[in-house]
Parts: sequence; structure tokens; C-alpha cells
Amino acid sequence: MRPTPLRQRGALMIEVLVTIVICVIGLWGLTEVQSRLQMSEVESYQRSQALMLLGDMTTRIELNRRNAASYVTGTSSPLGTGMSCSTSTSSLAQRDAGEWCNLLQGAAESSSSANKVGAMVGARGCIESIGTNRYMITVAWQGMAPLSAPPSSVACGANAYDTTGTPCVNDLCRRAVTTVVRIGDLAT
Repeated sequence: MRPTPLRQRGALMIEVLVTIVICVIGLWGLTEVQSRLQMSEVESYQRSQALMLLGDMTTRIELNRRNAASYVTGTSSPLGTGMSCSTSTSSLAQRDAGEWCNLLQGAAESSSSANKVGAMVGARGCIESIGTNRYMITVAWQGMAPLSAPPSSVACGANAYDTTGTPCVNDLCRRAVTTVVRIGDLAT
């Protein structure tokens, strides 16, 4: 005996609805993955920019090693975002500091409205004396999402990137890269 056609009504419609629901969930997941990839790409770009700026100042200090101490800014007066860049050219160290400050502010690239956009978000640079002929250079910037705070020994930009009411508190969105420059003393 043949089954009656009434028993099969709606089965195809349920299959179509289930397929649509599965496709929507899959597409939603795909957009989430895409947004995370984009955030990772921006973080990676900012880190590479910071490393280039770190290398730039390292080279400047090494080329002017006799006056390395005059590059020291400390952590309380960093160069970069929110700071006035020196325009003095009376010494090589002052000119280098002014140029580095402008690079930290993004002067290497600008938008059509003349805004500086060629550096990291909120970039700051600090140069600290950490002993005889040793200098720690740090570049700090605003990360895109909270991760982990830099070690307490890296004070450049500390608490400058905390935003109340967001996950960016306790320096979780502060990113920093450092290097130490050692100036040899050939006199001893």
C-alpha cells in the first residue's frame, strides 16, 4: 500500500529552515573570525611600527654616542603623542629628539586633512639612563584590546592608556617594546 501524500507535507520546509539556520550561524561565526583577524592585523602593524621607531632612536644614540646622556627623557616626560616636539637644532641630540617625537606622532604619513596617521595609536617614547653608559629606550602605544600589562620595570606610558568603563584598565591595553643601548667606554 502506498503512503498518503499528507504524511509528507512540510518536511521539505523544515529541512530548508534548518539549512538556513545553520548557514546563518556559520556566517555569523565567519564574521567574528574576520573581525578578530583584522584586530590582530592592526596589532601586528602597530608592533612593527614601534620596532622601527625603536631601532631608529637606537641608531641615533649609537651615532652620537659621546652625547648619549643628552637623549634621556625619563618616563615622566616622554616624547610623542600629546607632547610638543622640539624644533631646536642647536645640537644633534635635540634635533634627533624633535624628529623622533614627530615620527612618534605619525609625521611619516598624513591623511587628506593633514592629520598625522603614520604611527601607532597614542605612541610615546622614553629614554632612561639605567646605569653607567646604559640607556633603555621604550616605545609605548595603545593596543586594540586588553591582553596583559607590560612588566612594572617598563614605566613608559604607564596608566596613560587606561579608560574607565572599558576593559582597558590596569595597563591591559598598553603595549611596549624596549631595548637597551650600551655605550662602550674605550678610555678604560
